[in-house]
Amino acid sequence: MEYVRWFLNSLLVITSIFLVLLILMHKGKGGGMSDMFGGGMSSSLGGSSIAERNLNRITVAVAVVWTAVVVGLGLLIRFA
Repeated sequence: MEYVRWFLNSLLVITSIFLVLLILMHKGKGGGMSDMFGGGMSSSLGGSSIAERNLNRITVAVAVVWTAVVVGLGLLIRFA
C-alpha cells in the first residue's frame, strides 16, 4: 500500500508542475488587471488557433488526471 501512496504522491507533484506550466502558456483573454493599466490588446481574430485548442484539451486532460489523483489520495488516506 505504501508503493501506491508513493506513486500517487509523485504523480501529483508531476501533474501539478505540468498543470501550472500549461496554464501559464495560455494566451490572456483580457478583462483583468492588465486592462486597467493599458496592457490589454484586442485582436480582430475571433477564433482560436489549432495550437491553442490543443493546449486547452491537454490542459483539461491534465486537470482531470490531477483531480483523480487528489481524490485517490484522499480515499487512500481515509480508508487505509
